[in-house]
Amino acid sequence: MEPASLENLRVLYHSADFIVVNKHWDIRIDSKMWYEKQTVQSQLRHRFPELADPGTYYGFRFCHQLDFSTSGALCVALNKAAAGRAYRCFKERLVTKAYLALVRGFVESDRMTLNFAIGKNTSEGKTHMMCIEGVQGCESPKPCQTELLVLEYGSYNGDPVTKVLLQPLTGRTHQLRVHCSAIGHPIVGDFTYSLRADSAPYRMMLHAYLLRIPLEQEPIEVTAPDPFLPSLDASWVPQRAVLSLEGALQGLLECGREGEEECPEQDIGTGEKKHTPLESEEQITQCQQWLCEWALD
Repeated sequence: MEPASLENLRVLYHSADFIVVNKHWDIRIDSKMWYEKQTVQSQLRHRFPELADPGTYYGFRFCHQLDFSTSGALCVALNKAAAGRAYRCFKERLVTKAYLALVRGFVESDRMTLNFAIGKNTSEGKTHMMCIEGVQGCESPKPCQTELLVLEYGSYNGDPVTKVLLQPLTGRTHQLRVHCSAIGHPIVGDFTYSLRADSAPYRMMLHAYLLRIPLEQEPIEVTAPDPFLPSLDASWVPQRAVLSLEGALQGLLECGREGEEECPEQDIGTGEKKHTPLESEEQITQCQQWLCEWALD
């Protein structure tokens, strides 16, 4: 995927109520800073000026968030009623999301459940970061859970890396980045959670691949094309396949459709029972904001 520009917004899904775009890796969703003129909001306004809602601050309502450096599927609601329906799916934990990533080193276990409580880092010089419970300066850690599946082993610019599929079961800020770093396999190109060491790659290798929102009248299931292919990035050289992306995705979707009771209840490697994740502080705040701005007429 080429760098973002005002004109190259990529639409994955479009209906009367929703748009799902393939967000670029180097662009913010929105910004109140006068100097940041290129955002997903501005791309949407340029492509769909007639769909912008003058009753909102930015013009478009995003159903969820993606970091500046993360690419992939991003859903936009086009009216208050649609936003309300999407909000209910997120609040009731019915939404399925899966991310592709290249992480440093070879992950030993083919499948892992990452259980690290995450809080805000209050240490000097690190207040823009999150951290796991037990780290000095970690404030108000909340339970967080991520499923990790190994897809391929290979190299990036000659260094060992693993291609993985990540499913966040909670929604803490920077959760996937923090969890990968916590197990000693930071995401390739993650300058922040490599402590400013990983600066060579042109982007952070994290991509929102799957988004499934089971709306009653308009179920949305979208995948954003895999950007981590040798044909698109010659620095990535796969060496050994473990699990196909299609196979991993099928299992994940079947688990999501059947419901939590039908899915594995054990933590891989620990044998401990999984606990239903608590609603994160960010989710509660975002839900309250949604309710205020998107209250149905």
